[in-house]
Order: sequence, then structure tokens, then C-alpha cells
Amino acid sequence: MKELPAADFKANLDQLKKNLTPEQFSVTQQCGTEPPFNNAYWNNHAPGIYVDIVSGEALFSSQDKFDSGTGWPSFSQPLESNHIVSTSDDSHGMQRTEVRSKHADSHLGHLFFDGPGASKQRYCINSAALRFVPVGKLWSEGYGRYAPQFVKTGLKTDAPERETAILAGGCFWGMQDILRKVAGVVSTRVGYTGGHLENPRYEDTHDSKSGHAESVEIVFDPRKLSYEELLQNWFFRMHDPTTKDRQGNDRGSQYRSAIFYTNSVQQIVAGRVKKAVEASGKWKAPIVTEIALATKFYLAEEYHQDYLAKNPGGYTCHYLR
Repeated sequence: MKELPAADFKANLDQLKKNLTPEQFSVTQQCGTEPPFNNAYWNNHAPGIYVDIVSGEALFSSQDKFDSGTGWPSFSQPLESNHIVSTSDDSHGMQRTEVRSKHADSHLGHLFFDGPGASKQRYCINSAALRFVPVGKLWSEGYGRYAPQFVKTGLKTDAPERETAILAGGCFWGMQDILRKVAGVVSTRVGYTGGHLENPRYEDTHDSKSGHAESVEIVFDPRKLSYEELLQNWFFRMHDPTTKDRQGNDRGSQYRSAIFYTNSVQQIVAGRVKKAVEASGKWKAPIVTEIALATKFYLAEEYHQDYLAKNPGGYTCHYLR
């Protein structure tokens, strides 16, 4: 799975022409329309999600797909409403509602109100604007956050039973105390990683001497809690990702904000979430969170493990913002 930087979507049309088929380019960039009943997904009934062919942003789910009889893929609602933008379209001598993707600004199709259910919505979408990701590839393609909704229906995804995340964001006491209570988290341990010294001890990390960051190793069930949700709903809310080498009263590179990815999927997801947090406007200063390949994780001393569970009144600067 490869995602293009947002700046590349419109800035380099020549590159887009190389990445897309002529029909995909015509539909997404020139508001073209593919022929009905002669496109990839109008009759696709496989479970999975549909993403923007340009940016990879998640758009629609097979769970909301229905046969409208029009010859184009039809959906009753978007998978992520904030990934869809609706605009007025008075071309072709009629008034319609055009549907575009938010980040890539791809033309997708149109919204009509002759569909099923109370909302009557029918998102009539061009197959050429979409890429289908089947349930069996959701996790490996970086869309693990959507796996649980299919698992609930009895379908199997490619998500493993266990996945490991390594995160740093200040004193590991406070981080662990929040993370160990999150639904889907199996176990947590605190330790040191990202530095140059072998077998570091707590004293070695003071004044940034060892280069290690105080970190939390989280083992979780990705069928219940996705890596993306772990980052977006918990990691980026429990600390201030805009303060370099500092968190609260704690100063030094051992208290830096960092995501240590363990595989290429985590690397892509971490980059996606960081961009989403930056674009949200929640933080007024730039996000300084480091995204780096995980190296050896050294377990911290026993008295640091579950410190706040053992010492409820102990120091912490972590809370959900």
C-alpha cells in the first residue's frame, strides 16, 4: 500500500496520469463518468471497503452497498463522513450534488435522494474513482481500524491475534496507567528504546545520556483495537505532541514524543494519523512526534512497572485531552 503526500494530489498531474489509467484520470480529475453496467464494482458483492484510488482515504463500506439498478456502485452512506465533500453541480443542464473526496479532491460521483432507509441517500459512485480492499487484506493494507465491524458479523480478517506497539510520550508511568486500561489492550510493559547504549538503566537515561526514550510496549488485539485507533484516540490525546524533548515538568530527550513502528504497515498508519492530527487544528503548535523504526526494547526496572497502580498518588502529567 502506497499513499501519496497530500501536496502531490493536484500539484503534479503528469505523475497522476502515470499512476492512473486514462479512465481513472478522466473520472477523478476531469469529472468524467464511466459507462453503467460496464465497470469494476457495480456488481461486486464481496465484503470489504472502498478507498480513493488517488489518496487511499477510506470512503465506503460493502456493508452500506446496495443494488440500485443503475449500473454504478451505490451506497447508503459514507464510511467516514469527514472524508467526503458535497458540492453543487449545475452542469449538463440539471442541478445535482457532486461528491468529492476531501484530501485528494477526487471527483467520485453524485448524491441522490432516492435510496433506501429513512435518509433516502444514494451515493452513486464511479468504480474508476475507487479501489476495493477485501476483508482478507484490511490489516495488511493499513485499514485495520475497519476490521472489527466485519469481525462482529462473523467474518475473518487478516488481523493477527496479537500486535505490539511501542510508544513514547514523556514519563512512562502516566502513559502505562492510561494504556493498560484501554479495551483491546492485552498487556503493557515500560522500558527504554531508541538509544545507543546497550542494557540501559534508569540512571543512564538522565540528561539524554543514552539516547533512549522512556517508552511503553503495548500488546493488543487488533481485531478489537486497531493500531490507528490506539494512536489517534489514545496516544495523541494523552500527551502534548508539540513539546520537543519535554512533557510537563520532565525535560530531556528521554521524554520525547515518538512512535516506534515495528513493520511497514505501522509506519504508514503512523504517518497517516500524524497528518490527521496536524490537520485537525487541535494543537496550535507543530507536531514534533518522531516516527522511527523500532529497535531493541529494554525492560525497565521492576519498581517502574505499573508504578501508578502500586502508588496511586504518584506523579503523572498524563491525561486525556
